[in-house]
Amino acid sequence: MDSTRTTDQRLTDLEVKASFTEDLLDQLNLTIYQQQQQIDRLVRQVGQLRQQMPEGGGAARNLRDELPPHY
Repeated sequence: MDSTRTTDQRLTDLEVKASFTEDLLDQLNLTIYQQQQQIDRLVRQVGQLRQQMPEGGGAARNLRDELPPHY
């Protein structure tokens, strides 16, 4: 009888652990989904900002071009 009780307790413990693991997995899936949505929004925002940049805004500047006219 003691062996059966121990087996039942171990089975119950495993079921509890499986339940907690399933809950954790659901939470992680939701977190990943929310992060992917945020990444998608940020990618769209970066694209919009790049479109708003003036032409040549990303080009390297020459410091000689910025000297005042009296030099």
